[in-house]
Amino acid sequence: MFLSLAQRLDRLKVRTAELDHWRERSTLAIEGCTFGGEEIAIGQVWPHRNGVVHFAAQASVPADWPLEETRLQLDLGGESLITLDFGEGQQESFGLDPYHQEFPLKGRNLAISTDSVARFPFGEPNRQPKLNRARLAWLDLPVHRLHLLLRQIAEAIGALGEHEVVPHMLDAAEAALRSLDWPSATEPYISRTAGAEGQRKIWELPELIESPQALSDRERRSVAEAYQQLLARLSTLQERYPQNGELLLTGHAHIDLAWLWPYDETRRKMRRTFHTALSLMERSPDFRFNQSTAHYYAQIEADDPELFARIKEKVAAGSWEVIGGMWVEPDTNMPTGESLVRQILYGQRYFEKTFGARHTICWLPDCFGFSGALPQLLRQGGIESFFTIKVNWSETNKFPYDLFWWEGLDGSRVLAHVFDNPMEGYNGFVRPDCFLPTWKNFHGKTLHDTSLLAVGYGDGGGGVTPEMVEREEQLRAFPAIPKARWGKVADFFTSAHVTAGEKRLPTWSGEIYLELHRATLTSQSGVKRLHRRAERALITAETVSSIAHMAGAASPTSLEANWRVTLKNEFHDILPGSSIREVYQDAERELSEVIDHAKEVQRQAMEAIASVLPKGDVADAIVVVNPSLDARPLNAVLADGSIVSTGDSIEPLSIRVFDRAALKPAVGLRASADQLENEHLVVVIGADGAVQSLIHKASGREALAEPVNQLWVYPVDKPRNWDAWDIDVDYAEAGVRLDKPESIELIEEGPHRASIKVVHRYRDSTIVQHYILTANSRRLDIETSIDWHDRRTLLRSLSPVAIRSRTATFECAYGVVSRPTHTNTSWDAAMFEAVAHRFVDLSEPDFGVALLNDAKYGHSARDNVLGISLVRGPIYPDPLADEGEQSFTHALMPHAGEWHSGGVREEAEDLNQPLIVASAANLAETSFAALDVTGTSVALSAIKPTEDGDGLVLRLYEPAGRRGSLSVQAANGWRIGDAVTLMEEPQARDAGPDILPFEVRSWRLIRR
Repeated sequence: MFLSLAQRLDRLKVRTAELDHWRERSTLAIEGCTFGGEEIAIGQVWPHRNGVVHFAAQASVPADWPLEETRLQLDLGGESLITLDFGEGQQESFGLDPYHQEFPLKGRNLAISTDSVARFPFGEPNRQPKLNRARLAWLDLPVHRLHLLLRQIAEAIGALGEHEVVPHMLDAAEAALRSLDWPSATEPYISRTAGAEGQRKIWELPELIESPQALSDRERRSVAEAYQQLLARLSTLQERYPQNGELLLTGHAHIDLAWLWPYDETRRKMRRTFHTALSLMERSPDFRFNQSTAHYYAQIEADDPELFARIKEKVAAGSWEVIGGMWVEPDTNMPTGESLVRQILYGQRYFEKTFGARHTICWLPDCFGFSGALPQLLRQGGIESFFTIKVNWSETNKFPYDLFWWEGLDGSRVLAHVFDNPMEGYNGFVRPDCFLPTWKNFHGKTLHDTSLLAVGYGDGGGGVTPEMVEREEQLRAFPAIPKARWGKVADFFTSAHVTAGEKRLPTWSGEIYLELHRATLTSQSGVKRLHRRAERALITAETVSSIAHMAGAASPTSLEANWRVTLKNEFHDILPGSSIREVYQDAERELSEVIDHAKEVQRQAMEAIASVLPKGDVADAIVVVNPSLDARPLNAVLADGSIVSTGDSIEPLSIRVFDRAALKPAVGLRASADQLENEHLVVVIGADGAVQSLIHKASGREALAEPVNQLWVYPVDKPRNWDAWDIDVDYAEAGVRLDKPESIELIEEGPHRASIKVVHRYRDSTIVQHYILTANSRRLDIETSIDWHDRRTLLRSLSPVAIRSRTATFECAYGVVSRPTHTNTSWDAAMFEAVAHRFVDLSEPDFGVALLNDAKYGHSARDNVLGISLVRGPIYPDPLADEGEQSFTHALMPHAGEWHSGGVREEAEDLNQPLIVASAANLAETSFAALDVTGTSVALSAIKPTEDGDGLVLRLYEPAGRRGSLSVQAANGWRIGDAVTLMEEPQARDAGPDILPFEVRSWRLIRR
């Protein structure tokens, strides 16, 4: 009777499994292990699991064991960095985790020491850690090799399906097994196989031999011969059935800077993983490993200089590929454009200084969508290629390309590659059943002959295993599967660029929106606000210090150290809100320190400005600095807490001195119990606590279709997966509107500002909102303070406005994105929650309404309803995410014309960065403008000290998609120097007008 191919494959797997029980010829337990200096026995629970603990032991390899066939086997009950000391100054370290528990030896006598934590790779605690195993093992290498080869044959057959090579591979494997001279003596056989799954189910096994005999020399020779014959038959089959397709393997260990563990643990993960990678390089000249993230190298440089020196040697030798070009692998949805610039600027400068080269590949495998600003910034930073695989995670629509040009907002392009590996994505395996589907899924194979595949345990680090290296060598002989060899990512992209120059690749234009993980725009909103404030505080500190320098004060110094802290906290599992509580405790502290330092720099800059301004007879002077490129009305909070909102205008990037006594409020501010009014707006607050009416006085238009700032609570914010990451599309099916406020009262009606306070309660949470209108404001501010104590509940504000438009405008880094307000297609419907920076706008040609914010990112625009997500309460991985108090402001702004002509971006800038004011004495009423920018309307990204300490750098961008002339004139004593890239190097530009749509331009400012 003949067996089917499936039955034969099952039989092969069963007979292959038998070999594993003879893989070890002999073992020797390591006695006398200690834990923190106290003896601990095999199988004993750790005395405690607090922090980092230390095991130690001594071992000697028996004299009759060949050293090259001997392995140290350890399972300590957690993750460890183990160091083996062989005497005479010879040491080697390895990472120990569930996938790395067997280690080669360089000497017969060894001292073992460890730094261990009772955690598994994804941060899970081992609540009862044990010393499970500590022994030496003498491997039967022929058995090990044949067992692995047969496993790979079974895996390949399973993946090849009905391919005609399959029966030939089965024939070869079965012949190899039949050729074995295999032991069968009852007692040793039963003892050897006692650990098999079936044997463990037996009610009671016979008495077992403690050390059952290994294969005899004759039996071992049969195994070695079977192995060679099987490899030869595979090679012969390969001639008939050549390998199909090609994968470039890059060893990888994705290490999340922080996620389900705090950053201190990441520092240990780095050392463990990097030691493991170096050990593999020592034993395999073909192995290649890549690691991104300048911050990691800087940390290793500080923590372990010896390890860092070894990495540099392997980088120089070409085995270790430094990649990425950015400070960390950041979220790209929420950081401002200037933050993305600094990711590249400081990352590339570090790589060049440390390793002698900048990088040409942006490596972001795991981010939750990609800003359309990136291609332009990457190109200015010398990066021409982009890699991710996260687009494969979209839950509704399949991203259509995997080798393509990615075109940014301004038209800049980078060559992008995505691979689709169904076996753990960027944490792939060296296995034929990983290679085959990855190649099958590569649509670009009709244009290019190779795809990337990153392999190695990751997220929690660990990286490639010795078995993966051995697997690659064996698979070179296999028929029909894709060819796969270790190589450099840079070599892949070099070849892909050649293809792109010869063939027409598809193009994806604009942002890459991930149809998943939308809640990362809202979760841990307290840290998001701190990050927004840190970005703005640093940019403003540089701006005010630079203006002071141009006015005659001393040259400012670089804030790189503070930027590095901010950039670190933009990592794609920190800023998005998907980490554990300990991560956010660190982030809150670090970002608060950045804000404090930047505010101190601002204060010192204002003192410096006051010291160089003309003296005069204004005893009680107010010094005002406008840190933006837009004229602003004087609207500020003074040092004593008083408010000024006048008819005065502050010119862009200027200093102006006022006599405080002469400041008069803008006319027209009035307030009552339910109404606020100034020269620009009439606001009516209803009994439900929402805005019932919002009249734009210049046009006479009612801006609202229904009450706006409706507060809605959604108590079924319970995604099917990824609690902190996701908002499921059906969340709105069960909503509760908060329309019965506890109180509404007029609390402020001064000549400069008026305010109505509304208090809502929902279950255990309290929401207090202040509707604020200043005398000269064109927007209604809604200051919100929340005391939040509800889990898995989402709070949103909805605003139905009297506007009809098929698209809404969302601000992004260095520009805007237009998104549909309808759900015509699945692509449209999938954008039910999307990122916006400081505003979302809905406009008709002659009128519109904008929703502004100073701390939020998750927005929606459906039909005529603008929505903003305010707070959620996920329970994983932080059960107390956003628990407690937080404050933020959003605002409503009706305007004439479309958003760019109606001043929306300018108001959003003012909300996020008010004018800088300071008190001074005995000054003259005067003004000073650092720059005069005319022509096409542009926005300021930064004025900062150059990184080489010579002058300043001015960075502007076009925010609305226009092109035209641009003139920049500097104050007396200064001149505009050469145009530069974001790397602050000369920029060759031959592009027609002085500014192009969404273009980012930089110049040196030089003192005459």
